[in-house]
Amino acid sequence: MLLETIDTARDLGRLKTIAGVLIRHGLGDLVRRWGLADTLDRAGHRLHWEGAADLARLPPPVQLRKALEELGPTFVKLGQILAGRADLLDAEWIHELEQLHSQVPALPLDQLRPQLVQDLGGDPEEVFASFDAEPLAAASIAQVHRATLKDGTEVIVKIRRPGIDAIIESDLRLLERFAGIAEKQVPALKPYRPQNLVREFGRSLRRELDLAAECHNAERIATNLMPLGFVVIPAVHWEHTSARLNVQTRILGTPGTDLARVEAEGMDKVLLAKRGAQAVMKMIVEDGFFHADPHPGNVFYLPDNRLAFIDFGMVGRLSARRREELLQLLLGLVQRRPQAVADVLMDWAGAEANVQLNQLEAEIEEFVDQYHGTPLAQLSLGQMLTDVTAILREHSLALPADLALLIKAFISLEGMGRALDPDFHMAQEALPLLRQVVRARYQPKALASRGLQSLQRVFQLAEQLPHDISRLLRSARRGQLNINIEVQSLQRVGDQLDRAASRLSVALVIAALIIGSSIVMTVHSGPQLLGLPAFGLMGFVGAALGAFWLVRSIIRSRRHLDDE
Repeated sequence: MLLETIDTARDLGRLKTIAGVLIRHGLGDLVRRWGLADTLDRAGHRLHWEGAADLARLPPPVQLRKALEELGPTFVKLGQILAGRADLLDAEWIHELEQLHSQVPALPLDQLRPQLVQDLGGDPEEVFASFDAEPLAAASIAQVHRATLKDGTEVIVKIRRPGIDAIIESDLRLLERFAGIAEKQVPALKPYRPQNLVREFGRSLRRELDLAAECHNAERIATNLMPLGFVVIPAVHWEHTSARLNVQTRILGTPGTDLARVEAEGMDKVLLAKRGAQAVMKMIVEDGFFHADPHPGNVFYLPDNRLAFIDFGMVGRLSARRREELLQLLLGLVQRRPQAVADVLMDWAGAEANVQLNQLEAEIEEFVDQYHGTPLAQLSLGQMLTDVTAILREHSLALPADLALLIKAFISLEGMGRALDPDFHMAQEALPLLRQVVRARYQPKALASRGLQSLQRVFQLAEQLPHDISRLLRSARRGQLNINIEVQSLQRVGDQLDRAASRLSVALVIAALIIGSSIVMTVHSGPQLLGLPAFGLMGFVGAALGAFWLVRSIIRSRRHLDDE
Protein backbone atom coordinates (compact mmCIF):
# COMPACT_ATOMS: atom_id res chain seq x y z
CA MET A 1 0.00 0.00 0.00
CA LEU A 2 2.84 2.37 0.87
CA LEU A 3 4.65 1.59 -2.38
CA GLU A 4 1.47 2.34 -4.36
CA THR A 5 1.14 5.71 -2.56
CA ILE A 6 4.76 6.59 -3.38
CA ASP A 7 4.24 5.68 -7.03
CA THR A 8 1.11 7.81 -7.19
CA ALA A 9 2.97 10.79 -5.75
CA ARG A 10 5.80 10.24 -8.22
CA ASP A 11 3.38 10.11 -11.14
CA LEU A 12 1.15 12.95 -9.94
CA GLY A 13 2.53 15.48 -12.44
CA ARG A 14 1.99 13.14 -15.36
CA LEU A 15 -1.48 12.31 -14.03
CA LYS A 16 -2.40 16.00 -14.11
CA THR A 17 -1.10 16.30 -17.69
CA ILE A 18 -3.17 13.29 -18.82
CA ALA A 19 -6.30 14.61 -17.13
CA GLY A 20 -5.80 18.06 -18.65
CA VAL A 21 -5.37 16.68 -22.18
CA LEU A 22 -8.45 14.45 -21.87
CA ILE A 23 -10.54 17.39 -20.65
CA ARG A 24 -9.34 19.66 -23.44
CA HIS A 25 -10.34 17.07 -26.01
CA GLY A 26 -13.86 16.62 -24.67
CA LEU A 27 -13.19 13.46 -22.66
CA GLY A 28 -13.91 14.97 -19.25
CA ASP A 29 -16.45 12.27 -18.42
CA LEU A 30 -13.67 9.70 -18.72
CA VAL A 31 -11.60 11.76 -16.24
CA ARG A 32 -14.43 11.67 -13.72
CA ARG A 33 -15.18 7.95 -14.21
CA TRP A 34 -11.52 7.04 -13.68
CA GLY A 35 -11.42 9.13 -10.50
CA LEU A 36 -8.63 11.35 -11.83
CA ALA A 37 -10.50 14.51 -10.82
CA ASP A 38 -10.89 13.29 -7.23
CA THR A 39 -7.26 12.22 -6.96
CA LEU A 40 -5.93 15.52 -8.26
CA ASP A 41 -8.41 17.50 -6.19
CA ARG A 42 -7.12 15.82 -3.02
CA ALA A 43 -3.58 16.63 -4.10
CA GLY A 44 -4.46 20.30 -4.49
CA HIS A 45 -4.30 20.43 -8.29
CA ARG A 46 -6.99 22.39 -10.10
CA LEU A 47 -8.26 21.05 -13.42
CA HIS A 48 -9.48 23.55 -16.00
CA TRP A 49 -12.79 22.27 -17.34
CA GLU A 50 -13.65 25.45 -19.23
CA GLY A 51 -13.41 25.31 -23.02
CA ALA A 52 -13.89 21.54 -23.23
CA ALA A 53 -17.41 21.99 -24.62
CA ASP A 54 -16.15 23.20 -28.00
CA LEU A 55 -13.95 20.16 -28.56
CA ALA A 56 -16.70 17.89 -27.26
CA ARG A 57 -18.67 18.59 -30.46
CA LEU A 58 -16.15 16.50 -32.42
CA PRO A 59 -17.03 12.82 -32.96
CA PRO A 60 -15.74 10.69 -30.04
CA PRO A 61 -13.24 8.73 -32.20
CA VAL A 62 -11.67 12.00 -33.37
CA GLN A 63 -11.52 13.29 -29.80
CA LEU A 64 -9.71 10.14 -28.73
CA ARG A 65 -7.22 10.25 -31.61
CA LYS A 66 -6.30 13.87 -30.96
CA ALA A 67 -5.91 13.23 -27.24
CA LEU A 68 -3.66 10.19 -27.83
CA GLU A 69 -1.45 12.15 -30.22
CA GLU A 70 -0.99 14.93 -27.67
CA LEU A 71 -0.28 12.52 -24.81
CA GLY A 72 2.83 11.18 -26.50
CA PRO A 73 4.53 7.91 -27.47
CA THR A 74 2.95 5.53 -24.95
CA PHE A 75 -0.58 6.50 -25.87
CA VAL A 76 0.14 6.75 -29.60
CA LYS A 77 1.51 3.19 -29.53
CA LEU A 78 -1.52 2.05 -27.54
CA GLY A 79 -3.82 3.62 -30.13
CA GLN A 80 -1.91 2.00 -32.99
CA ILE A 81 -2.27 -1.41 -31.35
CA LEU A 82 -5.98 -0.84 -30.70
CA ALA A 83 -6.36 0.03 -34.39
CA GLY A 84 -5.63 -3.63 -35.11
CA ARG A 85 -8.19 -4.92 -32.63
CA ALA A 86 -11.32 -5.48 -34.69
CA ASP A 87 -12.43 -7.80 -31.88
CA LEU A 88 -12.57 -4.82 -29.48
CA LEU A 89 -13.58 -1.74 -31.49
CA ASP A 90 -16.09 -0.82 -34.16
CA ALA A 91 -14.98 0.12 -37.67
CA GLU A 92 -15.34 3.90 -37.11
CA TRP A 93 -12.96 3.80 -34.13
CA ILE A 94 -10.44 1.61 -35.97
CA HIS A 95 -10.54 3.87 -39.03
CA GLU A 96 -9.75 6.90 -36.88
CA LEU A 97 -7.02 5.21 -34.84
CA GLU A 98 -5.34 4.01 -38.03
CA GLN A 99 -4.61 7.68 -38.75
CA LEU A 100 -2.48 7.98 -35.61
CA HIS A 101 1.10 8.89 -36.37
CA SER A 102 4.15 9.12 -34.16
CA GLN A 103 5.92 11.75 -36.26
CA VAL A 104 7.19 14.48 -33.95
CA PRO A 105 9.67 17.34 -34.40
CA ALA A 106 13.23 16.04 -34.42
CA LEU A 107 15.58 16.88 -31.57
CA PRO A 108 18.65 18.94 -32.45
CA LEU A 109 21.87 16.93 -32.48
CA ASP A 110 23.20 18.99 -29.56
CA GLN A 111 20.50 17.52 -27.31
CA LEU A 112 21.36 13.98 -28.42
CA ARG A 113 25.13 14.40 -28.35
CA PRO A 114 25.83 13.63 -24.64
CA GLN A 115 23.94 10.33 -24.83
CA LEU A 116 25.37 9.57 -28.28
CA VAL A 117 28.95 10.15 -27.15
CA GLN A 118 28.38 7.92 -24.13
CA ASP A 119 26.98 5.07 -26.26
CA LEU A 120 29.48 5.37 -29.11
CA GLY A 121 32.50 6.04 -26.94
CA GLY A 122 33.31 9.24 -28.84
CA ASP A 123 31.89 12.00 -30.99
CA PRO A 124 29.87 10.66 -33.96
CA GLU A 125 32.01 12.70 -36.35
CA GLU A 126 35.06 10.77 -35.11
CA VAL A 127 33.47 7.29 -34.91
CA PHE A 128 31.97 7.49 -38.41
CA ALA A 129 33.58 8.62 -41.66
CA SER A 130 30.58 10.94 -42.03
CA PHE A 131 27.53 11.69 -39.91
CA ASP A 132 24.54 13.72 -41.06
CA ALA A 133 23.35 16.08 -38.33
CA GLU A 134 19.95 16.41 -40.06
CA PRO A 135 17.71 13.45 -39.17
CA LEU A 136 16.35 11.21 -41.91
CA ALA A 137 13.19 10.54 -39.87
CA ALA A 138 11.92 11.31 -36.38
CA ALA A 139 9.36 9.42 -34.32
CA SER A 140 8.19 9.57 -30.73
CA ILE A 141 10.64 6.96 -29.42
CA ALA A 142 13.70 7.44 -31.63
CA GLN A 143 15.05 9.34 -34.60
CA VAL A 144 17.25 8.18 -37.47
CA HIS A 145 20.38 9.80 -38.95
CA ARG A 146 22.42 8.86 -42.01
CA ALA A 147 26.09 7.97 -41.56
CA THR A 148 29.00 6.23 -43.29
CA LEU A 149 31.34 3.75 -41.62
CA LYS A 150 35.10 3.98 -41.96
CA ASP A 151 35.01 1.21 -44.60
CA GLY A 152 32.54 3.21 -46.73
CA THR A 153 29.37 1.28 -45.78
CA GLU A 154 26.30 3.50 -45.69
CA VAL A 155 24.34 3.00 -42.49
CA ILE A 156 21.44 4.45 -40.55
CA VAL A 157 21.91 5.38 -36.88
CA LYS A 158 18.78 5.00 -34.77
CA ILE A 159 18.96 6.99 -31.53
CA ARG A 160 16.49 6.66 -28.66
CA ARG A 161 15.22 9.98 -27.37
CA PRO A 162 16.82 10.93 -24.03
CA GLY A 163 14.48 10.50 -21.07
CA ILE A 164 11.73 8.81 -23.06
CA ASP A 165 11.98 5.61 -21.01
CA ALA A 166 11.08 7.41 -17.75
CA ILE A 167 7.99 8.98 -19.36
CA ILE A 168 6.85 5.64 -20.77
CA GLU A 169 7.34 3.84 -17.44
CA SER A 170 5.23 6.48 -15.69
CA ASP A 171 2.52 6.17 -18.33
CA LEU A 172 2.50 2.37 -18.07
CA ARG A 173 2.09 2.51 -14.28
CA LEU A 174 -0.87 4.84 -14.66
CA LEU A 175 -2.39 2.76 -17.47
CA GLU A 176 -2.22 -0.35 -15.29
CA ARG A 177 -4.15 1.49 -12.56
CA PHE A 178 -6.71 2.82 -15.03
CA ALA A 179 -7.20 -0.70 -16.44
CA GLY A 180 -7.76 -2.08 -12.94
CA ILE A 181 -10.35 0.60 -12.18
CA ALA A 182 -12.09 0.04 -15.53
CA GLU A 183 -12.25 -3.73 -15.04
CA LYS A 184 -13.83 -3.35 -11.58
CA GLN A 185 -16.19 -0.45 -12.22
CA VAL A 186 -17.33 -1.18 -15.78
CA PRO A 187 -18.56 -4.80 -15.92
CA ALA A 188 -19.04 -4.58 -19.69
CA LEU A 189 -15.25 -4.28 -20.10
CA LYS A 190 -14.38 -7.33 -18.01
CA PRO A 191 -14.67 -9.89 -20.88
CA TYR A 192 -12.06 -7.87 -22.79
CA ARG A 193 -9.56 -8.25 -19.93
CA PRO A 194 -8.20 -4.65 -19.95
CA GLN A 195 -5.55 -5.45 -17.32
CA ASN A 196 -4.14 -8.28 -19.45
CA LEU A 197 -4.26 -6.00 -22.48
CA VAL A 198 -2.25 -3.29 -20.71
CA ARG A 199 0.27 -5.79 -19.34
CA GLU A 200 0.83 -7.26 -22.80
CA PHE A 201 1.10 -3.77 -24.26
CA GLY A 202 3.65 -2.82 -21.59
CA ARG A 203 5.84 -5.82 -22.39
CA SER A 204 5.69 -5.02 -26.10
CA LEU A 205 6.53 -1.34 -25.59
CA ARG A 206 9.45 -2.08 -23.25
CA ARG A 207 10.88 -4.46 -25.87
CA GLU A 208 10.50 -1.71 -28.46
CA LEU A 209 12.49 0.67 -26.25
CA ASP A 210 15.43 -1.73 -26.39
CA LEU A 211 17.01 -0.94 -29.75
CA ALA A 212 19.44 -3.84 -29.38
CA ALA A 213 16.50 -6.24 -29.05
CA GLU A 214 15.19 -4.87 -32.36
CA CYS A 215 18.48 -5.93 -33.97
CA HIS A 216 18.24 -9.42 -32.48
CA ASN A 217 14.76 -9.67 -34.00
CA ALA A 218 16.12 -8.58 -37.37
CA GLU A 219 18.88 -11.20 -37.34
CA ARG A 220 16.50 -13.97 -36.32
CA ILE A 221 14.09 -13.15 -39.15
CA ALA A 222 17.00 -12.82 -41.60
CA THR A 223 18.12 -16.36 -40.71
CA ASN A 224 14.57 -17.73 -41.06
CA LEU A 225 14.01 -16.10 -44.47
CA MET A 226 17.42 -16.95 -45.91
CA PRO A 227 16.10 -20.03 -47.83
CA LEU A 228 13.77 -17.79 -49.88
CA GLY A 229 16.69 -15.91 -51.44
CA PHE A 230 14.72 -12.81 -52.44
CA VAL A 231 14.32 -11.11 -49.02
CA VAL A 232 16.91 -8.65 -47.70
CA ILE A 233 17.19 -7.71 -44.01
CA PRO A 234 19.61 -4.88 -43.09
CA ALA A 235 22.82 -6.11 -41.44
CA VAL A 236 23.47 -5.05 -37.84
CA HIS A 237 26.77 -3.43 -36.84
CA TRP A 238 27.05 -4.67 -33.28
CA GLU A 239 30.20 -2.72 -32.44
CA HIS A 240 28.05 0.44 -32.36
CA THR A 241 24.77 -1.05 -31.09
CA SER A 242 23.32 -0.84 -27.56
CA ALA A 243 19.94 -0.55 -25.84
CA ARG A 244 19.73 3.18 -26.72
CA LEU A 245 21.38 3.03 -30.14
CA ASN A 246 21.51 0.74 -33.13
CA VAL A 247 23.40 0.94 -36.39
CA GLN A 248 22.24 -1.00 -39.45
CA THR A 249 23.19 -1.06 -43.11
CA ARG A 250 21.10 1.45 -45.01
CA ILE A 251 18.67 -0.04 -47.53
CA LEU A 252 18.90 1.79 -50.85
CA GLY A 253 15.77 0.83 -52.72
CA THR A 254 12.31 1.99 -53.70
CA PRO A 255 10.05 2.68 -50.68
CA GLY A 256 6.89 0.60 -50.56
CA THR A 257 4.89 3.83 -50.48
CA ASP A 258 6.21 4.94 -53.91
CA LEU A 259 4.33 2.62 -56.29
CA ALA A 260 4.76 5.01 -59.22
CA ARG A 261 8.53 4.62 -58.95
CA VAL A 262 8.17 0.82 -58.73
CA GLU A 263 6.36 0.86 -62.06
CA ALA A 264 8.75 3.40 -63.60
CA GLU A 265 11.73 1.18 -62.77
CA GLY A 266 10.12 -1.77 -64.53
CA MET A 267 9.67 -4.02 -61.52
CA ASP A 268 7.21 -6.91 -61.69
CA LYS A 269 4.50 -5.81 -59.25
CA VAL A 270 2.63 -9.11 -59.51
CA LEU A 271 5.76 -11.03 -58.57
CA LEU A 272 6.53 -8.60 -55.73
CA ALA A 273 3.05 -9.14 -54.28
CA LYS A 274 3.48 -12.94 -54.45
CA ARG A 275 6.91 -12.82 -52.87
CA GLY A 276 5.73 -10.55 -50.07
CA ALA A 277 2.94 -13.00 -49.28
CA GLN A 278 5.35 -15.94 -49.34
CA ALA A 279 7.75 -14.19 -46.96
CA VAL A 280 5.11 -13.17 -44.42
CA MET A 281 3.31 -16.53 -44.58
CA LYS A 282 6.61 -18.32 -43.94
CA MET A 283 7.30 -16.10 -40.93
CA ILE A 284 3.86 -16.78 -39.50
CA VAL A 285 3.06 -20.38 -40.38
CA GLU A 286 6.48 -22.04 -40.45
CA ASP A 287 8.66 -19.96 -38.12
CA GLY A 288 6.17 -18.60 -35.59
CA PHE A 289 8.14 -15.34 -35.42
CA PHE A 290 6.95 -12.55 -37.66
CA HIS A 291 7.15 -8.84 -38.47
CA ALA A 292 4.01 -7.55 -36.76
CA ASP A 293 3.74 -4.31 -38.75
CA PRO A 294 4.44 -5.05 -42.44
CA HIS A 295 2.97 -1.81 -43.81
CA PRO A 296 4.39 -0.10 -46.95
CA GLY A 297 6.59 2.24 -44.89
CA ASN A 298 8.55 -0.76 -43.58
CA VAL A 299 9.14 -2.36 -46.99
CA PHE A 300 11.56 -1.51 -49.81
CA TYR A 301 11.61 -2.97 -53.33
CA LEU A 302 15.03 -3.75 -54.77
CA PRO A 303 16.38 -4.65 -58.24
CA ASP A 304 15.68 -8.21 -59.46
CA ASN A 305 12.27 -7.99 -57.77
CA ARG A 306 13.65 -8.50 -54.28
CA LEU A 307 12.13 -7.16 -51.08
CA ALA A 308 13.64 -5.65 -47.95
CA PHE A 309 11.96 -5.37 -44.54
CA ILE A 310 13.01 -2.80 -41.93
CA ASP A 311 11.98 -1.78 -38.38
CA PHE A 312 11.65 -4.93 -36.29
CA GLY A 313 10.71 -3.20 -33.04
CA MET A 314 7.29 -4.87 -33.08
CA VAL A 315 7.30 -8.60 -33.72
CA GLY A 316 4.80 -11.37 -33.05
CA ARG A 317 5.46 -14.81 -31.61
CA LEU A 318 3.35 -17.92 -32.09
CA SER A 319 3.85 -21.15 -30.16
CA ALA A 320 3.78 -24.48 -31.99
CA ARG A 321 0.28 -25.14 -30.64
CA ARG A 322 -0.94 -21.73 -31.75
CA ARG A 323 0.48 -22.28 -35.24
CA GLU A 324 -1.40 -25.56 -35.49
CA GLU A 325 -4.62 -23.80 -34.48
CA LEU A 326 -3.88 -21.08 -37.02
CA LEU A 327 -3.48 -23.69 -39.75
CA GLN A 328 -6.88 -25.14 -38.89
CA LEU A 329 -8.46 -21.67 -38.95
CA LEU A 330 -6.94 -20.58 -42.27
CA LEU A 331 -7.66 -23.88 -43.95
CA GLY A 332 -11.21 -23.74 -42.60
CA LEU A 333 -11.69 -20.26 -44.07
CA VAL A 334 -10.05 -21.04 -47.40
CA GLN A 335 -11.74 -24.42 -47.81
CA ARG A 336 -15.08 -23.18 -46.39
CA ARG A 337 -15.30 -25.59 -43.43
CA PRO A 338 -17.34 -23.65 -40.84
CA GLN A 339 -17.11 -26.15 -37.99
CA ALA A 340 -13.30 -26.04 -38.04
CA VAL A 341 -13.36 -22.23 -37.89
CA ALA A 342 -15.91 -22.21 -35.06
CA ASP A 343 -13.90 -24.71 -32.98
CA VAL A 344 -10.68 -22.70 -33.24
CA LEU A 345 -12.28 -19.34 -32.50
CA MET A 346 -14.13 -20.71 -29.48
CA ASP A 347 -10.82 -21.97 -28.07
CA TRP A 348 -9.08 -18.66 -28.77
CA ALA A 349 -11.80 -16.49 -27.26
CA GLY A 350 -12.08 -18.63 -24.13
CA ALA A 351 -15.87 -18.35 -24.13
CA GLU A 352 -17.36 -18.19 -20.63
CA ALA A 353 -20.50 -19.87 -19.40
CA ASN A 354 -22.66 -16.77 -19.78
CA VAL A 355 -22.01 -16.64 -23.52
CA GLN A 356 -24.62 -18.14 -25.82
CA LEU A 357 -22.26 -20.73 -27.27
CA ASN A 358 -24.80 -22.29 -29.61
CA GLN A 359 -25.74 -18.89 -31.02
CA LEU A 360 -22.09 -17.85 -31.45
CA GLU A 361 -21.22 -21.11 -33.18
CA ALA A 362 -24.27 -20.82 -35.43
CA GLU A 363 -23.28 -17.27 -36.48
CA ILE A 364 -19.72 -18.34 -37.30
CA GLU A 365 -20.95 -21.32 -39.31
CA GLU A 366 -23.42 -19.10 -41.17
CA PHE A 367 -20.67 -16.57 -41.92
CA VAL A 368 -18.25 -19.15 -43.34
CA ASP A 369 -20.97 -21.01 -45.21
CA GLN A 370 -21.91 -17.86 -47.15
CA TYR A 371 -18.65 -18.29 -49.08
CA HIS A 372 -19.57 -21.79 -50.20
CA GLY A 373 -19.04 -22.02 -53.94
CA THR A 374 -17.10 -18.74 -54.10
CA PRO A 375 -13.96 -19.11 -56.26
CA LEU A 376 -10.75 -19.04 -54.27
CA ALA A 377 -9.49 -16.08 -56.28
CA GLN A 378 -12.40 -13.97 -55.05
CA LEU A 379 -11.88 -14.53 -51.33
CA SER A 380 -10.48 -11.69 -49.23
CA LEU A 381 -8.75 -13.42 -46.35
CA GLY A 382 -8.14 -10.16 -44.48
CA GLN A 383 -11.78 -9.13 -44.72
CA MET A 384 -12.90 -12.59 -43.62
CA LEU A 385 -10.69 -12.40 -40.52
CA THR A 386 -12.00 -8.90 -39.76
CA ASP A 387 -15.61 -10.03 -40.08
CA VAL A 388 -15.08 -13.08 -37.88
CA THR A 389 -13.51 -10.99 -35.10
CA ALA A 390 -16.42 -8.56 -35.40
CA ILE A 391 -18.74 -11.48 -34.60
CA LEU A 392 -16.67 -12.22 -31.51
CA ARG A 393 -16.90 -8.54 -30.48
CA GLU A 394 -20.69 -8.67 -30.67
CA HIS A 395 -20.56 -11.46 -28.09
CA SER A 396 -18.13 -9.49 -25.84
CA LEU A 397 -15.25 -11.87 -26.55
CA ALA A 398 -11.69 -10.78 -27.17
CA LEU A 399 -8.80 -12.55 -28.86
CA PRO A 400 -5.41 -13.01 -27.16
CA ALA A 401 -2.94 -10.22 -27.96
CA ASP A 402 -0.63 -12.37 -30.12
CA LEU A 403 -3.53 -13.33 -32.38
CA ALA A 404 -4.67 -9.72 -32.70
CA LEU A 405 -1.17 -8.84 -33.97
CA LEU A 406 -1.36 -11.75 -36.36
CA ILE A 407 -4.67 -10.65 -37.86
CA LYS A 408 -3.37 -7.10 -38.18
CA ALA A 409 -0.34 -8.42 -40.10
CA PHE A 410 -2.60 -10.41 -42.43
CA ILE A 411 -4.79 -7.39 -43.16
CA SER A 412 -1.76 -5.13 -43.78
CA LEU A 413 -0.19 -7.72 -46.05
CA GLU A 414 -3.33 -8.17 -48.14
CA GLY A 415 -3.67 -4.39 -48.49
CA MET A 416 -0.07 -4.11 -49.69
CA GLY A 417 -0.51 -6.97 -52.12
CA ARG A 418 -3.61 -5.45 -53.69
CA ALA A 419 -1.91 -2.07 -53.99
CA LEU A 420 0.75 -3.79 -56.11
CA ASP A 421 -1.60 -6.13 -57.95
CA PRO A 422 -5.39 -5.51 -57.98
CA ASP A 423 -5.87 -9.21 -58.75
CA PHE A 424 -3.84 -10.31 -55.71
CA HIS A 425 -5.70 -12.71 -53.41
CA MET A 426 -4.13 -13.73 -50.15
CA ALA A 427 -6.18 -16.91 -49.91
CA GLN A 428 -4.91 -18.14 -53.26
CA GLU A 429 -1.30 -17.46 -52.28
CA ALA A 430 -1.67 -18.96 -48.81
CA LEU A 431 -3.32 -22.25 -49.71
CA PRO A 432 -0.26 -24.01 -51.27
CA LEU A 433 1.93 -23.14 -48.29
CA LEU A 434 -0.76 -24.20 -45.82
CA ARG A 435 -1.15 -27.55 -47.54
CA GLN A 436 2.62 -27.98 -47.64
CA VAL A 437 2.94 -27.31 -43.91
CA VAL A 438 0.06 -29.66 -43.11
CA ARG A 439 1.67 -32.44 -45.19
CA ALA A 440 4.98 -31.85 -43.41
CA ARG A 441 3.27 -32.21 -40.02
CA TYR A 442 2.05 -35.68 -40.94
CA GLN A 443 5.30 -37.04 -42.29
CA PRO A 444 6.42 -40.18 -40.39
CA LYS A 445 9.36 -38.35 -38.82
CA ALA A 446 7.18 -35.49 -37.56
CA LEU A 447 4.54 -37.90 -36.22
CA ALA A 448 7.19 -39.95 -34.43
CA SER A 449 8.71 -36.81 -32.88
CA ARG A 450 5.37 -35.56 -31.56
CA GLY A 451 4.45 -39.03 -30.32
CA LEU A 452 7.74 -39.29 -28.41
CA GLN A 453 7.17 -35.88 -26.82
CA SER A 454 3.65 -36.86 -25.76
CA LEU A 455 4.93 -40.12 -24.32
CA GLN A 456 7.59 -38.28 -22.33
CA ARG A 457 4.95 -35.94 -20.86
CA VAL A 458 2.78 -38.93 -19.89
CA PHE A 459 5.71 -40.63 -18.11
CA GLN A 460 6.60 -37.37 -16.32
CA LEU A 461 3.00 -36.98 -15.16
CA ALA A 462 2.83 -40.61 -14.00
CA GLU A 463 6.14 -40.23 -12.16
CA GLN A 464 4.97 -37.06 -10.38
CA LEU A 465 1.46 -38.34 -9.53
CA PRO A 466 2.34 -40.37 -6.37
CA HIS A 467 4.30 -37.42 -4.98
CA ASP A 468 1.38 -35.03 -5.63
CA ILE A 469 -1.13 -37.40 -3.99
CA SER A 470 1.19 -37.84 -1.00
CA ARG A 471 1.48 -34.06 -0.51
CA LEU A 472 -2.31 -33.69 -0.79
CA LEU A 473 -2.99 -36.39 1.85
CA ARG A 474 -0.28 -35.01 4.16
CA SER A 475 -1.86 -31.55 4.01
CA ALA A 476 -5.29 -33.04 4.73
CA ARG A 477 -4.00 -34.94 7.81
CA ARG A 478 -2.46 -31.74 9.18
CA GLY A 479 -5.65 -29.80 8.61
CA GLN A 480 -3.87 -27.54 6.12
CA LEU A 481 -5.94 -28.41 3.07
CA ASN A 482 -7.33 -25.12 1.78
CA ILE A 483 -10.06 -24.70 -0.81
CA ASN A 484 -10.26 -21.18 -2.19
CA ILE A 485 -13.65 -20.06 -3.48
CA GLU A 486 -13.88 -16.52 -4.79
CA VAL A 487 -17.36 -15.06 -5.09
CA GLN A 488 -17.09 -11.93 -7.23
CA SER A 489 -20.49 -10.56 -6.23
CA LEU A 490 -19.38 -10.33 -2.58
CA GLN A 491 -16.48 -8.01 -3.40
CA ARG A 492 -18.70 -4.95 -3.57
CA VAL A 493 -20.33 -5.86 -0.23
CA GLY A 494 -16.88 -6.20 1.31
CA ASP A 495 -15.86 -2.80 -0.01
CA GLN A 496 -18.98 -1.23 1.49
CA LEU A 497 -18.33 -2.86 4.85
CA ASP A 498 -14.74 -1.61 4.74
CA ARG A 499 -15.91 1.95 4.08
CA ALA A 500 -18.51 1.69 6.85
CA ALA A 501 -15.89 0.47 9.32
CA SER A 502 -13.59 3.35 8.36
CA ARG A 503 -16.35 5.88 8.90
CA LEU A 504 -17.26 4.33 12.24
CA SER A 505 -13.62 4.61 13.34
CA VAL A 506 -13.54 8.27 12.33
CA ALA A 507 -16.82 8.89 14.18
CA LEU A 508 -15.39 7.34 17.35
CA VAL A 509 -12.28 9.54 17.06
CA ILE A 510 -14.51 12.62 16.60
CA ALA A 511 -16.56 11.69 19.67
CA ALA A 512 -13.41 11.16 21.71
CA LEU A 513 -12.06 14.56 20.61
CA ILE A 514 -15.31 16.29 21.60
CA ILE A 515 -15.45 14.63 25.02
CA GLY A 516 -11.75 15.16 25.70
CA SER A 517 -11.84 18.80 24.55
CA SER A 518 -14.88 19.50 26.73
CA ILE A 519 -12.97 18.23 29.76
CA VAL A 520 -9.88 20.29 28.83
CA MET A 521 -12.07 23.42 28.52
CA THR A 522 -12.83 23.22 32.27
CA VAL A 523 -9.11 23.49 33.09
CA HIS A 524 -8.00 27.15 33.04
CA SER A 525 -4.29 26.55 33.47
CA GLY A 526 -1.93 26.09 30.52
CA PRO A 527 -1.61 28.01 27.19
CA GLN A 528 -4.52 30.16 26.11
CA LEU A 529 -5.82 30.94 22.61
CA LEU A 530 -8.54 33.57 22.10
CA GLY A 531 -9.13 33.46 25.85
CA LEU A 532 -9.79 29.70 25.81
CA PRO A 533 -7.58 26.69 26.65
CA ALA A 534 -5.51 26.12 23.48
CA PHE A 535 -5.55 22.30 23.58
CA GLY A 536 -9.30 22.15 24.06
CA LEU A 537 -9.84 24.57 21.17
CA MET A 538 -7.53 22.53 18.92
CA GLY A 539 -9.49 19.39 19.79
CA PHE A 540 -12.79 21.01 18.77
CA VAL A 541 -11.26 22.21 15.48
CA GLY A 542 -10.00 18.67 14.76
CA ALA A 543 -13.43 17.25 15.55
CA ALA A 544 -15.09 19.78 13.23
CA LEU A 545 -12.74 18.90 10.37
CA GLY A 546 -13.32 15.18 10.91
CA ALA A 547 -17.09 15.69 10.94
CA PHE A 548 -16.89 17.69 7.70
CA TRP A 549 -14.92 14.87 6.01
CA LEU A 550 -17.38 12.27 7.29
CA VAL A 551 -20.47 14.10 5.99
CA ARG A 552 -18.77 14.79 2.63
CA SER A 553 -17.81 11.11 2.27
CA ILE A 554 -21.39 9.96 2.96
CA ILE A 555 -22.86 12.45 0.44
CA ARG A 556 -20.39 11.39 -2.26
CA SER A 557 -21.16 7.70 -1.68
CA ARG A 558 -24.87 8.36 -2.09
CA ARG A 559 -24.24 10.22 -5.34
CA HIS A 560 -22.12 7.32 -6.58
CA LEU A 561 -24.93 4.86 -5.81
CA ASP A 562 -27.43 7.11 -7.61
CA ASP A 563 -25.18 7.21 -10.69
CA GLU A 564 -25.02 3.42 -10.74
